[in-house]
Amino acid sequence: MAKTPPRLSPDEIQRVIATAWEDKPPYNKVLLEHGIGHGALVALLKRELTPAAFKLWSARGKAAKPDTRKSTFPYGR
Repeated sequence: MAKTPPRLSPDEIQRVIATAWEDKPPYNKVLLEHGIGHGALVALLKRELTPAAFKLWSARGKAAKPDTRKSTFPYGR
């Protein structure tokens, strides 16, 4: 059974959003400080942020991922 998201006051929601904006990648710090997992954080930000702000935030999270290494062999193995 899925864990229900915690009930947050408006002040707590603002703190979660601020934590998510300042950290790269944001999921680890938000989970440690506020107990909100990846899916719940994404749902909260989709609900609270404007669509443009959510796109900026998600692009920052994707940019923080390390690049996959490509093979150095020109024709594969």
